[in-house]
Amino acid sequence: MDDHYDVIVIGGGPGGYVAALRAAQLGRRTALCERDQLGGICLNWGCIPTKALLHTADTLRTVRKAAHLGIGIDDPVVDFTRVMARSREVAQKLNRGVSHLLRKAGVTVLAGTAAFAADRSVRVHGADGALRTLQARHTIVATGAAARQLPALPWDGERIWTYREALAATAVPKSLLVVGAGAIGMEFAGFYAAMGTEVTVVEVAPRILPASDADVSEFVARACERDGIRLRTGCSVVHSAAHAEGVRVMFRSENAEEQREFERVLVAVGLDGNTEGLGLEHTRVAFERGLIIADAAGATSDPVVHAVGDVTGAPMLAHKASHQAIACVERIAEVNRGERHASPKIPGCVYSHPQTASVGLTEDEARRTGRALRVGRFPLDANGKAIALGDPSGFVKTIFDAASGELLGAHIVGPEAPELIHGFTLAATLEATESELIETVFPHPTLSEAMHESVLAAFGRPLHI
Repeated sequence: MDDHYDVIVIGGGPGGYVAALRAAQLGRRTALCERDQLGGICLNWGCIPTKALLHTADTLRTVRKAAHLGIGIDDPVVDFTRVMARSREVAQKLNRGVSHLLRKAGVTVLAGTAAFAADRSVRVHGADGALRTLQARHTIVATGAAARQLPALPWDGERIWTYREALAATAVPKSLLVVGAGAIGMEFAGFYAAMGTEVTVVEVAPRILPASDADVSEFVARACERDGIRLRTGCSVVHSAAHAEGVRVMFRSENAEEQREFERVLVAVGLDGNTEGLGLEHTRVAFERGLIIADAAGATSDPVVHAVGDVTGAPMLAHKASHQAIACVERIAEVNRGERHASPKIPGCVYSHPQTASVGLTEDEARRTGRALRVGRFPLDANGKAIALGDPSGFVKTIFDAASGELLGAHIVGPEAPELIHGFTLAATLEATESELIETVFPHPTLSEAMHESVLAAFGRPLHI
């Protein structure tokens, strides 16, 4: 068997499998090594299955207010077992799809754990117990990241959860503590609150969604409180004790301590790169805080070892991983050489209730640049489509350089925010100015008109407020 390849990819998530597909497209003999499931955490235990759950939650909210729409539905019943089963079915279908794509592209897929050896070969300990030694001109590390642990909340897989247990629950907990108010924490908080769980969210930062624009965080916080979610910011967990009925948790905030009981606890305090056991000491790859240092095109300090995705650090997003993977392979293959990938505009989305999406700088970040700014904001309760949908809660905010008209940042809160943000992402990527955005025709009636109005508002020209 010929075990010499042009490209070996370690990890089959949205960075790894996309890198393998692009390498195969470019005629490179490619192998992909995956120790668990093709599609990675995103497809199997993250982005995709959570969206299936959140769609159920959104549908349930719509049904509960159907009378407002002229539809009579009394006391909808949730089959939680079916809800969770559908989430797994969606993930499994897409997992099979990735397998088919790799097979169709001619990528050799090896099930097992891969690591660099002293001679810089890649050794794969197969799921079947076999050991294979591979050689490659280039190796791409795309091993992703794993949930970060908190010493005060050691996981037990039953009462103290990671995202995996939250996606595989067999019953709706009566009470749930979510530790961490980033995207993962807020999405699960919204889902379980819709299912009827009493949810409390604890965040050590002064506000929820701390990486988001302050206006976005404040708006989502108010919405969560209306949904019955209790928020505690500037608060940390200092001790916990699991017992037969749940978990006893000790909080600390502003030098005060409080103890409460919860049936389940979800720890969602971030991710750490998967670099242990890879044999990277046999390479010249440099690290920082356990992450591989790599540029936007996956280049590391080792010319033949590259890295893409979560293992290279923030933003830990699937679409960033895929984009970086393509840039990496094209640089290796000397196609476009990565120049166009040097500084990509990467949007971020949170499927909380309400949904949020952003690209570029927050207002605080933009002000710290020292530039004069123009900031526009348009509320969705002045948008005809949002009112017609019965969901006019939210806003669009845009931030421009006052002198050049450059779009520095855009932030959307409300229905379909993640589906809308690509308009601003495209504008920022193409370096569109405010005048070009103002002259763009937006269809009516659409939620996207609020995007246009926000730009108009930034320059003192809003029409519908």
